[in-house]
Amino acid sequence: MEKFFKLKEHGTTVQTEVTAGLTTFFAMSYILFVNPSMLAQTGMPAQGVFLATIIGAVAGTLMMALYANLPYAQAPGMGLNAFFTYTVVFALGYTWQEALAMVFICGVISLIITVTKVRKMIIESIPTSLKSAISAGIGIFLAYVGIKNAGFLHFSIDPGTYTVTGDGAAEGLASINASAAATPGLVSFNNPGVILALIGLVITIIFIVKNIRGGVILSIIATTIIGIFMGVVDLGSINWAATNLSASFKDLQSVFGVALGSQGLGSLFSDVSRLPGVFMAILAFSLTDIFDTIGTLIGTGEKVGIVATSGDNHESQALDKALYSDLIGTTLGAIAGTSNVTTYVESAAGIGAGGRTGLTALVVAGLFAISSFFSPLVSIVPTQATAPILIIVGVMMLSNLKNIKWDDMAEAVPAFFTSIFMGFSYSITYGIAAGFLTYTLVKVVKGEVKDVHGIVWVLDILFILNFISLAIL
Repeated sequence: MEKFFKLKEHGTTVQTEVTAGLTTFFAMSYILFVNPSMLAQTGMPAQGVFLATIIGAVAGTLMMALYANLPYAQAPGMGLNAFFTYTVVFALGYTWQEALAMVFICGVISLIITVTKVRKMIIESIPTSLKSAISAGIGIFLAYVGIKNAGFLHFSIDPGTYTVTGDGAAEGLASINASAAATPGLVSFNNPGVILALIGLVITIIFIVKNIRGGVILSIIATTIIGIFMGVVDLGSINWAATNLSASFKDLQSVFGVALGSQGLGSLFSDVSRLPGVFMAILAFSLTDIFDTIGTLIGTGEKVGIVATSGDNHESQALDKALYSDLIGTTLGAIAGTSNVTTYVESAAGIGAGGRTGLTALVVAGLFAISSFFSPLVSIVPTQATAPILIIVGVMMLSNLKNIKWDDMAEAVPAFFTSIFMGFSYSITYGIAAGFLTYTLVKVVKGEVKDVHGIVWVLDILFILNFISLAIL
């Protein structure tokens, strides 16, 4: 174990890595239930998607563990699965088989730009100040996810300012898209779940400030136990026979490999009149997939030694391996039958708990694998127990804001839009896009066009095309 993962070299131990792996897994385990539920709205069999989710997560995370030796976990990405369901299938009218084919093509695109070093060149072309802003933006994004998962916010929507997508509005199963008229507010602390999250946040703060060893996982355990006594975690309502593996494998047969068949790739390109729309949808998929991963790696990479957010932009060899691992997850996930697999931002929770090597990722992969047998046990840990961890890790990552020269507006404006938009738009990719576009604008205004890397210009154009396509489609 020590020799393979080089634990001493990375200043860590087996116990720390296992704790970090547990922390990351429980912070992201919600995807096991959310992803099948979301994709099933397109007509896909939920149990088949459940296994496909596990296959994609295990494949990508094992690559991170055994090939890259990095503490990152992978799984089908939130946002990407929403785009798959609500935009590609519901709004644009493609079948779920065709949508899976698009995801597979995203994997091929990732393969091409990774093998040709384009993805690494993209990372190296990002100015140092924007790297710090991306890292801080990941922190804002994580903290917002934690606050949202804790249930601390409620949103008021004015009549006539929202649309309903999908069936089942009366049963609470449809998706509601609200305009900017929706305003957030603090909830009343009269809900047991919200109170539990608040208790969990207090416990986490105490453990972290007191620097208690294993404090992160201990706070998850303590909050879960308190949740049982408060009735938030109802052990009696858990369906211990929820996952019927024989039925799941039967459903998996109806989604596995479909992306490559006549209903997938064959159907996607059969109608020439649809090709412009197909290419625009693939562009949107690819940009989000690529930059979600790049943002996560940049945001957390300094701690694990793969990305420098200060000094020159020469990146390490480990970054190459991380990017290869990511493309394997997406490609195999599409073949298995799920939406884009990406490097999870919740990996920052495990890194915050001390994870530094692939042993952390190996623990996560192992937990995903056995969750196919024990998924009811995973559901015992409530989101109120993991939400405080995301908030605290977000606070930790905000320290990167100190590397930005806030008294220099030419540097402050792009940094602001990068970090703030990442949280407010609930998208790592859109935060990076906002940063790139405002950075280029500032350089043009200052007459420093020559300082803008050629790759940044290309990405600016792609981002603009993406925004235009989203407006048109």
